[in-house]
Amino acid sequence: MNNQKSLFDQVSFACSKKTTIAYSTSFSMGIRSLTSRLRNPIYGIYGFVRFADEIVDTFHDYDKSFLMERFRADTVDAIHNGISLNPILNSFQLVYHKYGIEWELVDCFLKSMEMDLQDKSYDRQGFETYILGSAEVVGLMCLRVFVEGDNEQYQKLSLFAKSLGAAFQKINFLRDIKADYHGLGRMYFPHLNFSSFNDELKKNIEAEIAADFKHAFEGIRQLPKETRFGVYLAYTYYIKLFKKIKKIESDRIMNERIRISNSRKWALVMNTYVRHNLNML
Repeated sequence: MNNQKSLFDQVSFACSKKTTIAYSTSFSMGIRSLTSRLRNPIYGIYGFVRFADEIVDTFHDYDKSFLMERFRADTVDAIHNGISLNPILNSFQLVYHKYGIEWELVDCFLKSMEMDLQDKSYDRQGFETYILGSAEVVGLMCLRVFVEGDNEQYQKLSLFAKSLGAAFQKINFLRDIKADYHGLGRMYFPHLNFSSFNDELKKNIEAEIAADFKHAFEGIRQLPKETRFGVYLAYTYYIKLFKKIKKIESDRIMNERIRISNSRKWALVMNTYVRHNLNML
């Protein structure tokens, strides 16, 4: 690789890192906890999925269908040509090729983003399809990086990675249920109407999330040491958020966005670091 392209690649990853930091303090902390050689690849993945998500969630004054179509085409071109003048896509295609990410995962993710172009509610099958594309395959992309080419380990841990992605996404849906419904016209949980959401339905959703987390934790314990702490930190943050949501009644969930303060996040980092280093997982 020539020096000029190498510099552009560095700039591209810097853009993906800046995107991650700007949009998510929790994931930024998790990524910084990874071994240094794996941080840029995960920034590359996060930047890619974040930009796609922004198209469907934020750019309301623009033709989102056109932008999504263009983003898909530009992604295909970046992967095919091994370069893109969009630094986010350039960094992603580098990760895609280096770590052997399958096109099926990328395509599945983009299809879920395209589902968000229509205001809708979901039945169980549609919900599971959306979760697969929007969260589970992202977990698999990251797992490709974490195992660094060890396909046997990838196959062994793939179901756990999918469970963790699903748990994260379902918590996001609970946390953002008001904004998704009133701001975007969406209700992700199957056969659920905003006006009928109650404590019993909330508990059913929470039981499903708890099962995802329980399964995912088995996989976290089996991750390579260089990645385990970073993933465990993200897991710990979402568990904390989950516990906070569980204590809150359904009507409050429908009227405010529950969050963890930044000071509390940093306290979680320290506690998680101690538990990890003392092998208390």
